[in-house]
Amino acid sequence: MKNVFNVLIVPVFLFCSFQKENGLDQKRQSLSEAMTRKGDRIIYLFFKADKDQSGNAKITLQSSKITDGRLKNMPSFERNGVDKGDLIITLTESGGKEVAKQLVKDPFNPELEVYEKEGISRHKASLQSTEFSARFSYSENVQTIKVEKATDDGVQLLFTQKL
Repeated sequence: MKNVFNVLIVPVFLFCSFQKENGLDQKRQSLSEAMTRKGDRIIYLFFKADKDQSGNAKITLQSSKITDGRLKNMPSFERNGVDKGDLIITLTESGGKEVAKQLVKDPFNPELEVYEKEGISRHKASLQSTEFSARFSYSENVQTIKVEKATDDGVQLLFTQKL
């Protein structure tokens, strides 16, 4: 009788203990999903750039999209890594403090890799019109977007817009 009792009770305890763990896992998963939805979002900014007859760039923000998610790594911005023609996209909050900054390599002169019999070579293409995008971790404090172009004399402001 004692053996029959043990054979029936042990599986019941095991079954109940696994049910509690599954319930905890589901609660943890729903909490983590709620946190992702609430706090982690990404903003995508889509730009169009055109050059006029004199070679001056005109940039327009085509659209912006905010989605759930989290950036795994944020590209670091280093002032000494900026070359002539590169664009610097800056997000600022209402007080004027910079929230994020990102470098876009010269979109009017992209480097193209060409595969030839001799091997791989790089060529610069010259474009009059181009599109580019940038993505940032979203913050509700962000008020303005600023795009600057690196020149020999420093930086030239090309575009400013409030979100």
